Formats: sequence, C-alpha cells, structure tokens
Amino acid sequence: MQFEFFPSRTLTWYLARLFITRILAVLLMLVLVLQMLDLLGESGDILAYSGNGQEQLLYYVTLRVPQLIARFLPYSVLLATIITLATLNQNSEVISMKAAGLSAHQVLAPLILTALAISLASLAFNERVVTRSTATLNAWQAVKYGPIPKDPGVKANLYLADGRDLLLASSLEGQNDRMVLRGVTYYRRDANGIIVEQLRTDRAAFANPGWRFENATRFDVATTSTTKLVSATVAPGITPAKIMISNVDADSENLFQLSSSIEAMKVAGRRTSELEAAWWHKLSGPFSSMLMPLLGAVAAFGLARSGQLLIRAVIGMALGFAYFVLDNAALAMGNFGGYPPLVAAWAPFVLFALIGETVLIRTEE
Repeated sequence: MQFEFFPSRTLTWYLARLFITRILAVLLMLVLVLQMLDLLGESGDILAYSGNGQEQLLYYVTLRVPQLIARFLPYSVLLATIITLATLNQNSEVISMKAAGLSAHQVLAPLILTALAISLASLAFNERVVTRSTATLNAWQAVKYGPIPKDPGVKANLYLADGRDLLLASSLEGQNDRMVLRGVTYYRRDANGIIVEQLRTDRAAFANPGWRFENATRFDVATTSTTKLVSATVAPGITPAKIMISNVDADSENLFQLSSSIEAMKVAGRRTSELEAAWWHKLSGPFSSMLMPLLGAVAAFGLARSGQLLIRAVIGMALGFAYFVLDNAALAMGNFGGYPPLVAAWAPFVLFALIGETVLIRTEE
C-alpha cells in the first residue's frame, strides 16, 4: 500500500500527458465546429457592411475564438476525462495500477493536478484575453460591423435616463470629460411619458453639463416635421460618472475593473448582487475544470468486461453536465437576489465536489 498522494513520477507524467493531449484534441474539435457554425450565422451581417471582406471575417474569428475557448474548456476537460479513463479501463491499465497498490485517489491525482494547471491558465487567459476580445466584439457589433473600434475599453448599447427623457447610444469612446457617444438618439418626453421630440446624431461630445449633438436631425412629433440642427445640447443630468456605472458588462471587465465598478455602484446606491455574483463566478468558472476528473472518475473503475463501461461513461457525462446546469441555475438565482453572490458562484462547485467524492468512494468499495 502506497501512502503518497501521487504515484511514481513516470506514471504521473504518463497520465498527465495522456490527459492533456485529449483535452487539447477535444477542445480543438469543439472550437472548430462551433466557430464554423457561428461564422455561417454572422458572415451575412459582417459582409452586409460596405467594404467588409475576408479581413473582417478573419478579425471576427480572432475575437470569437477566445470566447469559445473560455466557455467550452470545462466541457472539453469532462469529455477528455471520460475518454482517457474509459480507454485506461478498457486496456486494463487501471486494474494494473490498482494491483500495484494504488488507490482510486492516487490514480486520479495526476489528472486533478493537470486540471488545476489548466484552471489557472484558463483564469489568466480569461482575464487578459477574453475580456478584451469581448469588449471589442460588443463594440464592433454595436456599430453593425462598421469601422473597427480602436479603444478596447469601449462600451456599447447604452441606455440612459435623464429624468423623463431618454438617451440611447450605440457605443462610447474615451473617458471622463473626453467621452464621445456614437450613434446617439435622444427622446424628449412630456409629463405623461409621451415622446414629443427626437434628436439623432452620429456623434455627441460631453459639454459639461450636457451632451453636444453635432449636425443633429430633429423630429417634432406634434408637427411631424424634420429639421437639421448645427448643434444642440441635451441631457444635462447625464454625467460621465453616471455612464460608467450604468452599463457595466461583467464579461468585458477583468477582476480589478469589475471590483472598481462594483464599488462605484455601491457608492451611488445601486444594486450590485448581479455583478458580485459574476465577480465570484470569474473564479469558480475556470476552477470547475478541477471537478471534471472527479465527476468522470466513475468511467475508470469497474470491470470493462462486465459490459457496463458505456453505462459508466454515460453516468460520468451526466454528472458533469448536471453540474453545468446547476451552475447556470444558481448564477441566475444570484442575479435575481435569491442567493447571496458567494453562494451562487461556489455552492454548485462544493456540492458536486462532495457528490464526486462520494461516488468515487462508493465505486472503490
């Protein structure tokens, strides 16, 4: 009986190498298939803008691939776990390792260590690459795949209220007093909430106070007349600080940026439970890869010749996908305030870690 947590160095390296090659193969297959399907759906909108061509299609792929990798990496780890362990079981390698005195936990230890390394790499990848590509893609989609935004921190699809009046913008560039809104529409409403005037412009700069519309088009609802205005200043109650806390996209901000946004919203008296849940999920999401070897371990133990290997693989897959379903449900409950943010992000992780450990112990017995 060996009491070390890991098996020998040779066996640890063998299992880790076997595991990571299958993770990369499954991830590559998923990303290629999903990216082709996604590109088929978006290529029409991209090419609909005059002047777009192959370069813009390739640029879209570079922005979309990081999102697909971040989303489907845990699924890849789950499928790779089942493939790896089922193959080892089919070839009687698991029986050989157990005959040598290794416990089930020692067999899984190299896989869990590999999954931990992948989780840490995924966390860094999400913070450095995925957030930036998401912000840029959202801003590009907001301008209907027009000129590519140069500012990676640009915000898109703004919806702001100034008393009864409304200000909508497709994108925002710059910060503080240098903010510029693009694709802007301003609705002036009366005391009954009925729109009486509409102003449209391609560009609006912060005028401190208000926003200066340049070459605006004014539509008067009462007279149904349209006029051109050289300049107009509206929405004095909307400030850059208000804009920064009004449209916070957790997927487009890293942990430090999101922490600052949450603090700013708390100071302004805004509800932050949804963003706090998203903040915690930025940690629990990547580390969900660590659970996959534990949930898929049922495929490794048990005699392959008993004819139940396929059933065990299906059970492992069902446990993994049940985790993803519950994780999304708990996050949704956290967004609505049903669960505290910390519980919404980490409760499924802890629950399925206990379930996986229970199944592993029962299987080994």
